[in-house]
Amino acid sequence: MTDYELVIFDCDGVLIDSELISARMLVAELANWQVDVDLAYVVHHFLGRSYPVVISQIRKEFGLELPPEFEADYRARLLAAFDEELEEMPGVREVIAALAVPCCVATSSSPPRVERALEIVGMSGLFGDRVYTASEVSRGKPAPDLFLHAAAKMGAAPKRCLVIEDSLNGVRAGLSAGMTVWQFTGGSHMSGVALDAPDLPQAHRRFASFGDFFHPAPSLERTRPIP
Repeated sequence: MTDYELVIFDCDGVLIDSELISARMLVAELANWQVDVDLAYVVHHFLGRSYPVVISQIRKEFGLELPPEFEADYRARLLAAFDEELEEMPGVREVIAALAVPCCVATSSSPPRVERALEIVGMSGLFGDRVYTASEVSRGKPAPDLFLHAAAKMGAAPKRCLVIEDSLNGVRAGLSAGMTVWQFTGGSHMSGVALDAPDLPQAHRRFASFGDFFHPAPSLERTRPIP
């Protein structure tokens, strides 16, 4: 028997290689409002967080109140970029198919964005209605609410949930929820990101390839029939 009864996947940066696209688009959009940030700033402060939290951070850090149309314009351009560039993470589909326990998605993305993103890469059918977003809880990541909500919906005990995250805020959320957290570092946005500073949250494991997913927990993989 496996030690886990549920695997909870983040979406952006885990299932799909979207975070570099999102970061690049956000840097460009903010530049139109004289907000000068780089990709490193976006990765550190915004990745893994919901849009309202990002806007709150911009308001606090730069004293800028973005107009209501900013979100719609940004999302439209982002989804257009997704149509052209978005790809699923190599090997993740095979991992999902081989899991011996149920899985779901818990993401900070809005429902329309995650629905369209999974549709673009042909992964919608892998999860059905087992996709939970920050819109369903009062506090998004790094608070534990979303992961606890997903576990409750799936009928799983938090201590027996395995979270697959990429962002520091997602790692914080999973740890706060009392879950085991594996940090996936194979996304294009993680290149050159320092993860070992003492003030950063430390996942239980880091891995850069879904080809290595089952190595430390082979009981997570379904037994394959002998030909």
